[in-house]
Amino acid sequence: MSNDDIDAGSNHSGSNNSSRHLIDRRAVLQGAAGLSMLAMGAAKAQTTTPSLNSFSIAVLPDTQFYSRYATTDESQQFQKAYGSTPYDAQTQWIADNAAKYGIRFAIHLGDVVDQQGKPNQWIVADAAMKKLENAKVPYSILAGNHDVVADYDYHNPWDQNSGTDAQRSLNAEPYLKWFPSSRAAQQSTFRERDSSGFHEYHIFQANGVKFMVLSLSWRASDGAIAWARDVIDRNPTLPVILSNHQLLAIDSDGLSPLETDYGKMLWEKLIRDKDQIFMTLNGHHHGAAYLAKINNFGNPVHQMVVDYQMDYQGGNAMMRLYEVDFTNNKIDVMSFSPWVVQKPKNTLNQFDHAELTSVNNSFSIPINFKNRFAKFTRFSPSKTLTGPAILPTVRADLLAGYVEPPTPAVVPPADTEDYPHVADTVAHWRVPSTIVDGQAVPVGGIIPDVAGGNNLARAALIASAQLGDVVWTTDKHRLSSAAGSVVFLNTDNTVGRFNAFLTAAGASLNGRSFWNGYTVEAFVKIPAGWTANLHKWGNILGRVGNRGNVPGNYWGGDPEASSVLFAISNLREVQWEVVPASVSHYAQTNWSGEIIRDTWYHLAIVNDPATLTTTMYIDGAPVLRNVGNAAIGLRSQNSPQPWILGAGWWNGVLADGFFGAVGEIRMVYRPIGRSEWLTARRT
Repeated sequence: MSNDDIDAGSNHSGSNNSSRHLIDRRAVLQGAAGLSMLAMGAAKAQTTTPSLNSFSIAVLPDTQFYSRYATTDESQQFQKAYGSTPYDAQTQWIADNAAKYGIRFAIHLGDVVDQQGKPNQWIVADAAMKKLENAKVPYSILAGNHDVVADYDYHNPWDQNSGTDAQRSLNAEPYLKWFPSSRAAQQSTFRERDSSGFHEYHIFQANGVKFMVLSLSWRASDGAIAWARDVIDRNPTLPVILSNHQLLAIDSDGLSPLETDYGKMLWEKLIRDKDQIFMTLNGHHHGAAYLAKINNFGNPVHQMVVDYQMDYQGGNAMMRLYEVDFTNNKIDVMSFSPWVVQKPKNTLNQFDHAELTSVNNSFSIPINFKNRFAKFTRFSPSKTLTGPAILPTVRADLLAGYVEPPTPAVVPPADTEDYPHVADTVAHWRVPSTIVDGQAVPVGGIIPDVAGGNNLARAALIASAQLGDVVWTTDKHRLSSAAGSVVFLNTDNTVGRFNAFLTAAGASLNGRSFWNGYTVEAFVKIPAGWTANLHKWGNILGRVGNRGNVPGNYWGGDPEASSVLFAISNLREVQWEVVPASVSHYAQTNWSGEIIRDTWYHLAIVNDPATLTTTMYIDGAPVLRNVGNAAIGLRSQNSPQPWILGAGWWNGVLADGFFGAVGEIRMVYRPIGRSEWLTARRT
């Protein structure tokens, strides 16, 4: 390393201030620079300001689904729908605009791919990142948990003995084959990787100031942390941006910051006594949040988490641009998609947004750079003014000619019959209109099928279940016209405490196979008290009987399970897994992203023979993890078997109880569109 890599200036020692209090995010965002300075109303004012001394940094949050669903393995879902792919759109935009918008560096936050063992996903990621290399735009990259062979989380100090870079077989890690040290060394800013090859640091210069970007991959070992500390010590005058896959998380309100065990560990072992670290960036946790935390020197460390993978289309190519403004002592943040504006106009819907302007996605961080860096360097940016504010220019260019798709009008139901009555409905379960809020449902209590007479009746109590575990409630989704819902309380699948409703032995639905496709709808809410330990894999709807016994020589996984799994996973994802009618050798699965507790959702699953697709919709938005080249329908047992509400089936017995509320459920013997869903109104 040459002396040119270290700025002039002395390394001042700071006071050992042990204060660790947190600055409330709203106070920071509403501080001197103002809340959401990048909102549309502020853009006009900023464009009229004099030239600024500023530059920008591009940030790519988790790209895992962009890599996965652009592959032939997943039917090239992006290409088929839009003629383009989100990962390529992001890196091409950076490559095309780096000079124009002063992008001095790009940071990838990890989870480059979704399934590290699938080479085609690495091929997609490789091609996308080469666009930056070909354009000579320097970048850092790191491995997320999906990029390593063994994915173990951190909860306590003992976890440093497993799942870190120190315990990996380095020759078996695909990340190191696709993004080796030799590839990183092609970046003009690259300085070094640690001995494992997973962690790296770069030095880039912007407007006369040098910065370090220190990138730590998933689960840094104690040795890697020691390497990181040494890297900072060897560059004692450089401001440091720490990028990491996991550090800060987001609380259940979807806005407030939440510290993780791993983040707290890094704070103690690396961040708090290294004053040069002034900003951290991480992905992994779904959403966005900001936290300023005070280090040992009395200075704030600006921590940000950003990850859009569970949004529409796996994130819809949302990325960030950080404008570092030396003139006005602030860092402005913009979250936007370069892909949405290039999609064919006829594909756009209310879930497409070119920019996110909410408080946790568009904001300004006041930071007096001279004071913040004073303890370790003399802050001396170049005197030359570089032009107008960058982010308003980006916004104007991005949105030129773009029209935001309108959000369809939402009409609440006028009465209990205000929904489309659809031909070929084979079952439509709705709670009785005479329910009393909070009243326990008696054993044998009925949820009527208003379409086909296939009523559901509460089954006899199982094991430790109690009568009060199932109650009626008038609480419901705002677009459901039913009188209310049924709530499953006190479920504890660790001890087998759960409840179920079953169709009668002679119900006509029991022997039904669906050969013409189908539509299944349900209104569901997961309570605030849901935990993975007690409630994971709880089934909303299922069928009695081992799926290994369905006709057609089933040879797929879990033959002991039901042929219908409509469940909530350990990650609070909606799972729809069924044995099809047309090809019953195996099951097909759709997955949603993580759903939020204490929130009503309308779920719809549509199996369409015409397009050979099975698509899950969450409140009208199609999820990304759908089935392409789908088999058709649902297959029943040879001997008719009851349907189950509120539990599943495993190897001859009821199992996996549901915890939460279920409103009306409807099954239609063909695919139907949203104009006929239960969220629409009668015509």
